[in-house]
Amino acid sequence: MRDELRHGIGIASGCPVLLRRVPQIIYPLAVRLSVVLITLNEEANLARTLASLAPLCTGTNTEIIIVDSGSTDQTAAIARQFGARFVTEAWQGFAAQKNSAIASAAGDWVLSLDADEELSAGAAAAILRVLHADATGDASIRASMQSISGFRLPRQNFFLGRWMRHGGYWPDPKLRLFRRGSAEFEPRAVHEDLQLRGAAADLAAHTHARKEDVALLHHAYPTLSSYLEHMNRYSSLGAEMATAKRPQGFSFANLVLRPLLTFMYNYVFRLGLLDGREGLLLHLNHALYVSWKYAKAWEISRSGGGDD
Repeated sequence: MRDELRHGIGIASGCPVLLRRVPQIIYPLAVRLSVVLITLNEEANLARTLASLAPLCTGTNTEIIIVDSGSTDQTAAIARQFGARFVTEAWQGFAAQKNSAIASAAGDWVLSLDADEELSAGAAAAILRVLHADATGDASIRASMQSISGFRLPRQNFFLGRWMRHGGYWPDPKLRLFRRGSAEFEPRAVHEDLQLRGAAADLAAHTHARKEDVALLHHAYPTLSSYLEHMNRYSSLGAEMATAKRPQGFSFANLVLRPLLTFMYNYVFRLGLLDGREGLLLHLNHALYVSWKYAKAWEISRSGGGDD
């Protein structure tokens, strides 16, 4: 078994049978880890995501749980190919669906990923070091670990294949690794965040690594069409959230000035202009998303008898 682990060959359920060679990992995972994802027609992304988990899949210490909401493509087949536990549930919304996946976890630690995210080799190695220290470190190390309930990972966001280094898109820290029972997603329609009970630490700082070396890789928008489809859906959800608070009137400020100021802030003051043509397209279309959200909020309010 030791030789199998050293050469990256795993035999556990819930992980790939044949793993990538990962010579930088020199010890097996000492605390059981649950990796949880939600999916819907993610055949374009899922294999890449699951393959990136190979360094974590050592022995019987890691499980992968996927909660799917009715995929009609090859998502289920890909999940089973990688040994994941695949569960189908009716769509409940992003936060509720992710919380359902978390509730199924059996590990001492939970790693929550999106299906279009990839765990870098450095991030996997850093996670292994953290979990190994939590379980087998000396008394002082274990004591310091006990005060930490979760870890934030930096995230590299890719737009049309280019890493967006500016404009507010880096380092984009995301709380993704946490002790089971210490976190759940807040009940929001979109842009849901994990709410942690306890202290959080930065994975890069804790493991004395550069942020670039322990990042999540977010392959969110490989094409402009995919970005526009996402923004159309997210602007509708954002409009629903806005009108749930109060009816939204027809506002020149919200439809024109707010998008313009958003563009100027992110593209100019936060240096999004340094991300080339892709940066210009990203920030122009993000400004349009802001306008769409408030236009849709006005439309919802009007149809519901609100201010017109």
